Parts: sequence; structure tokens; C-alpha cells
Amino acid sequence: MSTVQITASDVNKLRQQTGAGMMDCKKALTETNGDFEAAIDYLRKKGAKVAASRQDRESNEGVVIARTSADGKRGVIIELNCETDFVAKNAEFVAFAGAIAEAAVENNPATLEALAELSVDGQKIGEAVIDKTGKIGEKIGVSKYEVVSGEKVIAYIHGNYRLGVLVALSADAAGAEEAGKDVAMQIAAMNPVAIDKDGVDSTTIQRELEIAKEQIRAEGKPEEMVEKIAAGKLNKFYKDSTLLNQEFVKDSSKNVAQFLASVEKGLTVTAFKRVALGA
Repeated sequence: MSTVQITASDVNKLRQQTGAGMMDCKKALTETNGDFEAAIDYLRKKGAKVAASRQDRESNEGVVIARTSADGKRGVIIELNCETDFVAKNAEFVAFAGAIAEAAVENNPATLEALAELSVDGQKIGEAVIDKTGKIGEKIGVSKYEVVSGEKVIAYIHGNYRLGVLVALSADAAGAEEAGKDVAMQIAAMNPVAIDKDGVDSTTIQRELEIAKEQIRAEGKPEEMVEKIAAGKLNKFYKDSTLLNQEFVKDSSKNVAQFLASVEKGLTVTAFKRVALGA
């Protein structure tokens, strides 16, 4: 049994260092005879146990954070999940997600696993997540990590951190920042499947054609007309579902490609990512 007297000052010091609860800090110091390093390890081990015991929990709440590099040529989106909306709205949780995104922007890790090895406030992200799990008492974790690079990358966050968009433009032209935000909002609202029809994968094209053909046959159209009408429906799909061909939400007289051309001749989208919470 410990013979070291644990003072309120000691407890508060450990609490400031670790962010753990007061009673948890007091117990950690008591169990480790007042050894601060050992107490920190004790708390981390406690957090790891909490994390392991909550692996079967659903963590469908959380935040989506989008950030760009200082030169505007690279952007990242991360999704940090938790179990409840209450935690998702906590300022400390949002700040932690922001710190992870900033570390990703600065270090450009190739994978989620590499991201977990980066450091935030002197601690590996993977370890910090375990510690936060212990402190918060909910299963948390980074579930998505996306990167976009280009001549001008714009980040947009929609709906109280519930959806993030990155869009890369072909040039850092005058007005590109504002135009990029407008296009990012378009992506958030309309959820395009690709930049243009050349970016639509063959599986999606084949599925759309098959659906169209079945609809046409169900309408009783002659078989010799099916292919031609299906091709027309596919073109409609491209118009509705590919970014540059979509009607621009802020000016229905133009599509997105025409809007960008009005900002700067030749300006276009070279890449985009859209991450919705829990999707």
C-alpha cells in the first residue's frame, strides 16, 4: 500500500498533463506511489483497456475536417468518429480532429496506418486516439483519410462538420478561390460521381445502360429503339451526375464547366473528394 501522500496539487498536475478525470488521476497516482511517469502509463493502459472493451460499439457520429496546405496545392479530409452526437459537438473533440488533419497536411502520409504514426502534441496519433477513448469513455477512431493535390486546392466543410469537400482547380487564377468554394458547395449538394463522363467507371456505365434498357422495354418501346433511347438516357445521366456537366446550382443558365470558363478561360476541375459523415 502506498505511503506517499497524494495532494490535490499532484492530482491537478497529472490532470493537466493527461486530460484524464480527477478521480482517475488520483487513483493512478495512488496505485503508482506518486510516480508521475508511471501514473501516465497507468492511465494510458486504462485507456487501452477501455478502447478494447468498446470495439463492438458503433461509432457513427463524429466530425469531418478538410484542410489545405499553406501553398494551396494539397488538401486532406479526415473523418474522426465517436459514438454520440454529444461528444461530436464537444470543442475538444473537434480540436483533436483538426490537429490530426493539420498533421496530415504537413506530413502527407500515404495511408491511414501511416497517419496513425504521426505525432500530435508529442504523441503518436494512434496512441492519442486510445487515450482519448479512455478519457471520453466512447469508442473513437479515424475512419477516412483522403488527399487531393493540384494547382489550386480548396477545402469546404458543410453542416457542422458533417461533410467535407476538396476540389482541385487547374490554375491558381484570379477568382479561383471563390470559384473553387462555389464548386465545392456544388459537390456537397449534388454529389457527382466523377469530374466528367470520361471519369465514370465502366461498371457504372453498364449498370445505367441496363437500367435504362429495362425501363424502355417496360414502357413497351420497340426493341430496335432500345439502344438509341438508352444512349440518350446515358447522356442524361452524364449531365445529372458528372460535375462539369451538371447545371450550376448558383446559375442554372450554365453548367459547371461554363461557369469555370467564365472565371478564367481554360479553368477546370482536375480532382475532387467528398466525404460525408458515416457514409
